[in-house]
Amino acid sequence: MDTRKVDALVAVGALAGIVAGTYGNLSWTGTFERQLDSWGLLLITVSSLSLAFRRTAPLTAGTVAAICGTIYYAAHYPGVFATAPVLAAVYTLAVQGRRKAAIWLSAGLAVAVYGLMALSAQDPAAGNWMGMLSGWLVAMVVVGEVVKNRRAYLRAVEQRAEEAERTREEAALRRAGEERLWIAQELHDSLTHSISVVNVQAAVAMELFDRHPERAREAVAAIRESGHEAMRELRATLGVLRQVGQEGTGLAELPGLVSRAEGAGLRVERAVTGTPYPLPPEVDRAAYRIAQEALTNVLRHAGAASVTLALEYDPTKVILRVENDGEVGPAEPGMGLIGMRERAVAVGGSLTAGPHESGGFAVRAELPVAS
Repeated sequence: MDTRKVDALVAVGALAGIVAGTYGNLSWTGTFERQLDSWGLLLITVSSLSLAFRRTAPLTAGTVAAICGTIYYAAHYPGVFATAPVLAAVYTLAVQGRRKAAIWLSAGLAVAVYGLMALSAQDPAAGNWMGMLSGWLVAMVVVGEVVKNRRAYLRAVEQRAEEAERTREEAALRRAGEERLWIAQELHDSLTHSISVVNVQAAVAMELFDRHPERAREAVAAIRESGHEAMRELRATLGVLRQVGQEGTGLAELPGLVSRAEGAGLRVERAVTGTPYPLPPEVDRAAYRIAQEALTNVLRHAGAASVTLALEYDPTKVILRVENDGEVGPAEPGMGLIGMRERAVAVGGSLTAGPHESGGFAVRAELPVAS
């Protein structure tokens, strides 16, 4: 239901209650100079109906109710309920966070009633109940503050719950995106290398099939080996997806990678500087994949070339260099270079790739190692 209709019903109910209470409890308030007449009823009516505006204009409604109640008591009409609507206005002000306005309205009504008691030869009806009226005014301020703080707390809890739910959904989407990217990189790095070797060996086999069948047979055998290696890497990748924590590929498999590259026609020179030590699994995998992708790029873009694959073990990082003296391919970066750079950045490192000053192409990755 509309709040305005609710407030209107509350105002009508308050009017009925105040009138009934005034007529039903005359014995509580003693003898009065005046009986309740039409003017007294008018004051009670205006005071009660002001509650219809207690949400939209609580200070105005409370002021009107306080003025009507003060006039009612000054005229020595019977009853002590004429200022009850002021209590509702004070409570509403406190709930809305207008504490000072609630206190000033309460103090204004109290001063007015006390003033009537001081100036009048006979205390008004409210004078006999002034202690109770003051207590109710204070209580309305306190209760309003408690309700306001409670509502603020509940709103904060709801907002935190909504924020937590939104953050959880965003984190789940981000993790799903990262996992899809990781899967794409793994499949790209492993399969692209094997397929590149197969393509090179198939071209060699086709070229030598008639003239040198023995060498063609070696190329076919290399194709079979590359196929087996592709299947092995694919199974390893799927195994990591099925079982979290599986180690997967690393620099320990670098000799096999070099051997396959040499079988495809590359001349690879390996160099190791420093004392090798176990690397964190994510760094070990990133270094292997970067070396694999660099050799694949040489096969695809540089043709037959000499390659230097150098590893330098530093106490705080491992440095991987892959340099070749072949032809430099297109300047724009492909997915392979992007993937290598993303792998290096993912473990907190960096990667540079570009034409070497002495010719050919060079890839350099620095991968930090946690202490």
